[in-house]
Order: sequence, then C-alpha cells, then structure tokens
Amino acid sequence: MTQSEVMSILRDAIYTVILSASPMLIVAVVVGLVISVFQATTQIHEQTLAYAPKVVAILLSLLVFGSMIMNRLMSFTVNMLNSVNTIIR
Repeated sequence: MTQSEVMSILRDAIYTVILSASPMLIVAVVVGLVISVFQATTQIHEQTLAYAPKVVAILLSLLVFGSMIMNRLMSFTVNMLNSVNTIIR
C-alpha cells in the first residue's frame, strides 16, 4: 500500500465524518442561535432552556437525516472492505 492510497483512505474517512456529522451540528448551531436571541430579548437566562430544545432538534434531525448518514457510512465501509480485498491479492 502506497502513501497516496493511505492518504486517499484518510481523505475519504474525514470527508465521511464531516458529511455524517454536519446535519446535526448545523441544526444544533441554528437552534442555539435562536434560543440565544430569545434569551437576550426576554432576558431569561435559564441554562436548561438552551439544552432541551437542542437535544430535541438533534434527535429530530437524526430521524430526518439518519438514512442519508447510514447510506454514506455503509458506502464508505463497502469501499474500505473492497480495498482490503484488493490489498490482499
């Protein structure tokens, strides 16, 4: 296995992680921003007010984007197993 093959596998792995985690991260940031604006305008500074909506939003985004994430992870796994098969031969 050459260095370029290893770098290609690492690049694909990082790309897969970023694409798999980004839907939940984007939803968490948007919900956090909305909650922060709401807290600033109403001057309610309750810590638990920020966590509960984020958890619910992240779980909902997992339900919505879960199939896309699973397909991407399965595709990456199949590609890795196929590359192992070519390395052994």
